[in-house]
Amino acid sequence: MRVNALPCAPLRPPRVLVVGAGIGGLTAAALMARSGIEVQVLEQAAAPGGKMRQIELGPQSLDGGPTVLTMRWVFDALFERLGLSLDQHLSLRRCSVLARHAWGPDQRLDLSADLETSVAAIAEFSGAAEAQRYRAFCERAGAVYQTLDRPFMQSSRPTPGSLAWRVLRQQGPSGLRQLLRISPFTSLWTALGRYFHDPRLRQLFGRYATYCGSSPFEAPATLMLVAHVEREAVWQIDGGMYRLAQALAAAGRQQGVSYRYGCEVRQLLMRADGGVGGVELQDGERLSADAVLFNGDAQALASGLLGQPVQQALGLPAIPPPRSLSALTWHLLAEVEAGGFELSHHNVLFGPAEHYRAEFDAIAQGRLPGTPTVYVCAQDRAGDASGRPPQRAERLMCLVNAPAMAPAMAPASARALTEPEIARCQQAMWDQLGRAGLRLKPSPHAPLCTRPQDFAQRFPATGARSTARPARAGGPASSRARIAARGCRACSWRGARCIRGRACRWRRCRASGPPSRSARPCIRHAAGRARRTGPCLRLVVSRRAERPAAQRQRLCADPDRLRRQRVLTLLRLGTAAPG
Repeated sequence: MRVNALPCAPLRPPRVLVVGAGIGGLTAAALMARSGIEVQVLEQAAAPGGKMRQIELGPQSLDGGPTVLTMRWVFDALFERLGLSLDQHLSLRRCSVLARHAWGPDQRLDLSADLETSVAAIAEFSGAAEAQRYRAFCERAGAVYQTLDRPFMQSSRPTPGSLAWRVLRQQGPSGLRQLLRISPFTSLWTALGRYFHDPRLRQLFGRYATYCGSSPFEAPATLMLVAHVEREAVWQIDGGMYRLAQALAAAGRQQGVSYRYGCEVRQLLMRADGGVGGVELQDGERLSADAVLFNGDAQALASGLLGQPVQQALGLPAIPPPRSLSALTWHLLAEVEAGGFELSHHNVLFGPAEHYRAEFDAIAQGRLPGTPTVYVCAQDRAGDASGRPPQRAERLMCLVNAPAMAPAMAPASARALTEPEIARCQQAMWDQLGRAGLRLKPSPHAPLCTRPQDFAQRFPATGARSTARPARAGGPASSRARIAARGCRACSWRGARCIRGRACRWRRCRASGPPSRSARPCIRHAAGRARRTGPCLRLVVSRRAERPAAQRQRLCADPDRLRRQRVLTLLRLGTAAPG
């Protein structure tokens, strides 16, 4: 990481304050210190990690955030850049069983890291035809991953245009053809229906959308690459995932980083030249710096939680972002009765397949699902076929998807879940465990429930999101979120958004101000194809939207011509055509 043009005194290293000791803040701090920069990390919690935190329950400590590690090579490369070795700081074990799934007491399926093992398990569970379709799905997921790995996931601030250029430069014309097949305009649920006829398998692989806080009925099919990432390798860390945060903090300390915990930042301080010159803490103390790296939620800056001057200087609109899923979690100590459902490390207990859409419809309406899918992490079990059950009460985390709260800039519209609602959901969760055959003997320590409002209080401006912002069908997830953030959130034309916050030309837009000709709608709406929902990408390089109505009608009457022109425009922008 390079820090350029820092306004610092000539005979001392530049001083940088990092606000937030999450994984991103710890990583940035260590790399900057490695480059000779004086770095101090400020964290309001009592320990590092951010959402990768520990929860104390009686005599035990449980992971309260992520439960496994994928893409280990990211951290191997990070520790190597710091002159260290990941294996010297952590003990990792590779999981042979990725997850154990159940639909009642007699329908169970283990998904394995080994492809042939999973093919055989699916053939026994759902038939040979479904097993072959699973093999084809894995090939497609691997192709999507290979297309996006270097040019998108390993690139700094990728955009649709830079994505197309990097794919062309790194993979040639064949890479562009593969880019058109990543299906950003097709929902994951729709794409899964092309591979799996068994609705239970669509449930299983549709759950990948929830990894980034999305619904499989809205998330882009691009997220099928998660299946490839998991099959590459899933790792457990001895002692829990929190050890990774501790290892990163220790690595930073070796590079010279200093840490202040229990230190809440009230606002960022602006210099006369318009730059950020330090922070003011909650107790009034002021710390000066040559630069400040903010590792909190970006919406905290847009909503003015760190001061109005910063919000105005950055020019960020105080517009509530799309809310992703939150969660209800229960951390407990319990003994698992023998003869029932045998836990692995990762376990997913589904309800009836015909109720799966209703679960996400309820969450979208701000309600808890009546028949929730339950994720159970058995933190003392190994990720293999046996699970190696402990000879004592074991540490469990049960999770149910839940609606997030309203963003912090609109507290009047926030609605916290009521205790009767949570009690009903908890009972539905216990019922789901019982239907799968999982019987628990609870310990004297009562389960610790974490609600969406608890996440919102602990992590301000997230709206209680337990993950990143949601991905919706319309383009690569992260670049689409950045583009949509610039749009007009008041437009109700089937999900259309005008660009760069300018007024929208569509008559149904509720945005204030007169229409602007520079804010042209995207070509999908201009060409009369406004039936697709979801945010519109910034496909405005064509001036097709300004054609007379009669000419647009002639264009729509020739679907083949429309398709060819749209594909050419999309290629110029570096994104893919709708599936």
